[in-house]
Amino acid sequence: MDCGAETAELHKRASLPRNMIENSMFEEEPDVVDLAKDSTTFPALDPDEVTYEPRSSRLLVRGLGENDMDDDEEDCESSARLLGMSFMNRSSAHRSNSSPYTRQAPPRSCSRPSSRTIVVCVLFLVIVASVTMVFYFLPGCTFTKAGCHKPNKTNPIEPVYPISTNGELFPWAQLRLPQSIKPLSYDLTLNPDLDKMTFTGRTVISMSILHSTNRIVFHGANLNITKATFKASDVTILEYKPRQQLAVNFSEELKAGQYCVLTMEYSANFSNAYDGFYKSFYIDKDRNKRVLAATQFEPLSARKAFPCFDEPAFKATFLIKISRKKTYMTLSNMPKAKSTNLSNGLVQDEFEKTSVNMSTYLVAFIVADFTPNTKNVSETQVSVYSVPEKNGHTEYALTITSKLLEFYNNFFDINYPLKKLDLVAIPDFLAGAMENLGLITFRETTLLVGKESSLLEKQVVASVIAHELAHQWFGNLVTMTWWNDLWLNEGFATYMEYMSLQEVSPDLETGNLFLSVRFRALDKDALNSSHAVSTDVNTTEQVEEMFDSVSYEKGASILLMLNASFPGDQQFRKGIIEYLKQFSGLNTDTDDLWNSLTQVLSTHHMNVSQMMTSWTSQKGFPLVTVNLMGNQVTLAQEHFLLTSDNTTHTSSLWHIPVTYVNDSCSLAPECRQVFTLKNKSDTFKLSENVTWLKLNYKNTGFYIVDYGKDGWSALAQALFSNVGVLTHEDRASLIHNIFALSRLGRVSFLQVINLLKYVSADTETSPVTEALLQLNNIYRQLEKRQESNLASRMKNFIMSTFRNLTAKQTWEEEENVSKQELRSALLEMACNLNDENCTQQATSLFKKYMESNGTLRIPGDLQQTVFTVAGRSDETWDALFNIYVHATYDSEKRKMLKGLASTQNPQRLVQILSFGLRGSLIQTQELPLVISTMCQSFAGCLFAWDFIQENWDRLIEKFPIGSFAIQAIIKSVTSQSSTQAQLNKVQAFFSGLKERGSQMRSVQEALETIKLNQRWMDRNLPTLQKWL
Repeated sequence: MDCGAETAELHKRASLPRNMIENSMFEEEPDVVDLAKDSTTFPALDPDEVTYEPRSSRLLVRGLGENDMDDDEEDCESSARLLGMSFMNRSSAHRSNSSPYTRQAPPRSCSRPSSRTIVVCVLFLVIVASVTMVFYFLPGCTFTKAGCHKPNKTNPIEPVYPISTNGELFPWAQLRLPQSIKPLSYDLTLNPDLDKMTFTGRTVISMSILHSTNRIVFHGANLNITKATFKASDVTILEYKPRQQLAVNFSEELKAGQYCVLTMEYSANFSNAYDGFYKSFYIDKDRNKRVLAATQFEPLSARKAFPCFDEPAFKATFLIKISRKKTYMTLSNMPKAKSTNLSNGLVQDEFEKTSVNMSTYLVAFIVADFTPNTKNVSETQVSVYSVPEKNGHTEYALTITSKLLEFYNNFFDINYPLKKLDLVAIPDFLAGAMENLGLITFRETTLLVGKESSLLEKQVVASVIAHELAHQWFGNLVTMTWWNDLWLNEGFATYMEYMSLQEVSPDLETGNLFLSVRFRALDKDALNSSHAVSTDVNTTEQVEEMFDSVSYEKGASILLMLNASFPGDQQFRKGIIEYLKQFSGLNTDTDDLWNSLTQVLSTHHMNVSQMMTSWTSQKGFPLVTVNLMGNQVTLAQEHFLLTSDNTTHTSSLWHIPVTYVNDSCSLAPECRQVFTLKNKSDTFKLSENVTWLKLNYKNTGFYIVDYGKDGWSALAQALFSNVGVLTHEDRASLIHNIFALSRLGRVSFLQVINLLKYVSADTETSPVTEALLQLNNIYRQLEKRQESNLASRMKNFIMSTFRNLTAKQTWEEEENVSKQELRSALLEMACNLNDENCTQQATSLFKKYMESNGTLRIPGDLQQTVFTVAGRSDETWDALFNIYVHATYDSEKRKMLKGLASTQNPQRLVQILSFGLRGSLIQTQELPLVISTMCQSFAGCLFAWDFIQENWDRLIEKFPIGSFAIQAIIKSVTSQSSTQAQLNKVQAFFSGLKERGSQMRSVQEALETIKLNQRWMDRNLPTLQKWL
């Protein structure tokens, strides 16, 4: 789908502290300072207004229209110490117990029942239970809602059907639709009214009956169907809202082989969220509000725009007609065929019928006043659309798209199938981008880039475009059958994103970024709450939650590992081409991919299916332990699982292509050797004795390595003697692995420190940024635990380790991407840790920027550091906010927003959250970013956590339960927590949500992460105290 997970990483990765998603909960601590005169509430009316509650000794970030606390609630408050003060948090448990709206139990005025009454009641219950059991176990009875009608010795038990909205039985009882009907084509007519924010529609579905049936079941949500006809007769549409399903019952059976047509007319409101057919707006250069409408259908929202068979396997063709005012234009998947003036003064645009079958989630249409920048590439008209004021920012996107399209046409040996390809920047868009066939939609920040932008900013745009273009083959041409195999779309698109840019635009240096996302995928997959790459998906929330780092980054990682295992350079490509050509226009599952690749490699006696099933059918990854004795190497594998509580220990085995280098040859690709580990353990011999081995060359394998105490010491000594003895990827891999093993409890923290002794001599981006990230994570956890003394000493250690390298960084333009990444990480770290020289430089640069009225350009990789320092200062926050409100360049504007959210000022934090919730001045789509940024400080996270509790229902109205946005919000406010008090509060809040989110996988991840943080701190606090 959308590049939501990818784009989040792209936007965060420019510097280390931005890679950290920090948070804290409220501690039950002593030393409460009464803030009766300073307590701030979330504003009920005006975002600029700060309301004070004299009776309250807590800080409450409250949603609009909330009731004030009563006296009983105040008695139930827990406290948190903040910067020498204590802000009080409303416990969800306390809230529910003390609510004035809770029904109180009546006085106990009834007399105690007599013994005779009790005996009679017990006998009655026994009789009822006995009769029920007799009927239940009566042989041959089929039970339905209507009871047991007749013996049935052959048919299986019928399901209990739900009740539709009109009171009739709804004829289907499963999430997935029946397979008896296949839609062939849709004829859609849409009439949007951008003034009333409504639309009407007419949908004609031509379908084939595959198996005889007396029902048609399909999808529809929030649609008011006013008329429905089938075979020229009116029919009744039944609706079951919980599953967003519609149905038509027939008295006579529809016979297999028939073709039929269902026509429906309906009306609906535009969606207020970011899915379905939704309204959007932007402010033009004259400060006028311009309204538009756009679509986002993946994964389950095409049904909100038109009745349809809204599952990936139901591919069909589409003919789309949309009416509009003459001042607007429309776009859809196909080129426009004709425009017709209507009698009501509107224009109807009709688009060509889709030339390929496509899934409903790939349908798209837009009504707006955008302008294009166009170029012809390989017989395809490529256009980049934006609001008129930003058309000058489309040139880079057009250039890189043209190069990538030619590359993919050649690489896949299959040309892009349509005559046009539109890329559209939408002002209000939640996902990073969406790969709709022929009409790819983007956030403005992931498509538009100025001519003077840095290569690091262009890397973000190019990466997202490369990802979405790859989907035109992986996902659009060949589509997964069901969402359980989403990785076939997203894993491939993620892999191709990095691989293609290394060929098309090597100056963007995407290798460091790909390495970093592989590390983060390992971190997530080490949790017991993770899931297999291909896993069961049985609810709508589970569908949403499949859009995560396992489907994206782990999927890409195992493809990288597989490619590295293939003999020769072109075998993997040949296998992919075979897969695409064999299943062009069809739906597939994971086995289809492995079988295609196995066919290509049959001459090499390589069974890809046997090897790769172990990586896609079970969650997690292996820990490989290595024991080196002279020239004999013993390898063993086990499941790397951070949480072993309440889990079933299985004999999980992976088919692992273990690569390795040694001290005699460690840098060049020809040094790399391979041993395949299929069993629990195995042994092989080297041609000579070696001092050390480094496994997983350049970290192309999806596993972690433990070298044992002697092995780690040998590697640490080798690096300390010569930092260049290993590639920068291998050095980063060692740093990541040893911190992961420390989290597991397999190595001591002193061993970690021993390896890090070499880091001060490293100048390469990937090892330095990985070390920064890991150390910063520990520092933030200490800060959130209010271990102020230890946090201060950890800060000093971080600064001393990287002081020399930081001092070498300049504040001028830097052309090299890798150097930009390194500089951004180091300077942002230094300023975040309040290094005086760094903050002075950033403050000076911001003042020059203000004095120039924005004409002075701050280097792109330094903007986040400069704006964050400005946002943390009370003296410059207002100036930054004023610049933000009037800024038009989206990438720069987003960095300003992060700077604004970095403030420690309570009133301003409340103001930002209010703006984001309302969508005024700050777009609601940016709330996950705002919350993530706030949670980088202890103070900000107190506000964020309270805000989330108070406004949960409003958040899930905007962001679907399980969506990437909700996953990001939950991670932001929990991932740095490490105490029992914090765990209890998180657990209490989310368990109280019930069907409103308590069962989300991201909640289980959050709870597991807090427990792991707590375990690590309990083990290592004494060591930290002694070492620091």
